[in-house]
Amino acid sequence: MSTRPAAFLDLPRVADARGAVSFIEGDRHVPFAIERVYYLYDVAPGQRRGAHAHRALEQLLIAVAGSFTISLDDGTTSRDVELSSPSRALYLPPFVWHELRDFSPGAVCLSLASARFDESDYFRDHAEFLAAVKVAPR
Repeated sequence: MSTRPAAFLDLPRVADARGAVSFIEGDRHVPFAIERVYYLYDVAPGQRRGAHAHRALEQLLIAVAGSFTISLDDGTTSRDVELSSPSRALYLPPFVWHELRDFSPGAVCLSLASARFDESDYFRDHAEFLAAVKVAPR
């Protein structure tokens, strides 16, 4: 189990009269090797995404368009954070339950993940997650 907490990471931002660009370079801006990239979009009003935790996978979430709220629970502390800038990312270590909600119209959530999809890495039941957190070494 990771001892790193969920945390914001400020991404490089270069801006001039033409606009702005942010970028992510492997082994420089991300605390893990990127094995999978996916994005959420066209999320209907009132819908939620996520509602799970991972045993080993690490993620970086970025609001590349619009905004959304992420509820975080590490088994001890719960909090809500908002992502609304493409130059700010949220690092999610393993063993953090997360649920995304309140997507603005046109919002796009980009996820960079440390592993390919593996259903066995998921906690999809919150009570099972909480029980695992209690016995996992910190």
